[in-house]
Amino acid sequence: MSAFRMYLRVVSESLQPDQISARLQTGPDEATAIGSRRRPESPPRPHATWIRRASAGDGPGRPEDLEPVILGWGVQFAAALGRLAASGDAEVSLVIVQELTDPEDPQQKGIGLGAALLAWLAEAGASLDIDQYVYYGDDQ
Repeated sequence: MSAFRMYLRVVSESLQPDQISARLQTGPDEATAIGSRRRPESPPRPHATWIRRASAGDGPGRPEDLEPVILGWGVQFAAALGRLAASGDAEVSLVIVQELTDPEDPQQKGIGLGAALLAWLAEAGASLDIDQYVYYGDDQ
């Protein structure tokens, strides 16, 4: 398993996932609706979440391996995200999750993002969210 996962997340307090898909002209890999519940006893969700995952197939899945996947989604998609974000109806973010389990493994270290990806994120009106989890020694 890779030390990295990357996905695009759109969150809205006013639009349901199908409305987000209509505005973006594409569907999500995963979505949750406003008012849905994680469990029956959980409170209803106050927002919808629309997610598209970046996957490098059988590759290691480092950020630089996943960058071409996101760029492959195209500038038209980035522009649609940017219009959605600018409307105030949703927030867009690229999420990078890094799990460090071996301090000696160079594949688990560092996050490098290229200029082309940063330009795509700017066009998409997206923020960058990096979640890092360290599991060394007894933490596992």
